[in-house]
Amino acid sequence: MPRAKVKLKTTLVLQFGAKRAREARNIANLPGYLDDRLCRLISEIERIDYVRSAIKAVRNAIPDGAIEAEQEKLKYGRQQSLV
Repeated sequence: MPRAKVKLKTTLVLQFGAKRAREARNIANLPGYLDDRLCRLISEIERIDYVRSAIKAVRNAIPDGAIEAEQEKLKYGRQQSLV
């Protein structure tokens, strides 16, 4: 399965899970220990979105062609040429 499809499905599942967890917190007479776990689940899902945003920011900060140039340098070894 292509990476974009996996990412989309994962995002949809996480959004659905967070929505259901928020709804569950509104259940009357919900024990405190369950509310705590639901809050933790919601915050963990939000953290995943934050991490994705941070990774995207790093990728966007890399100049075009920089990765290819680095790979080209590594292809010829570590020793500098004398020319």
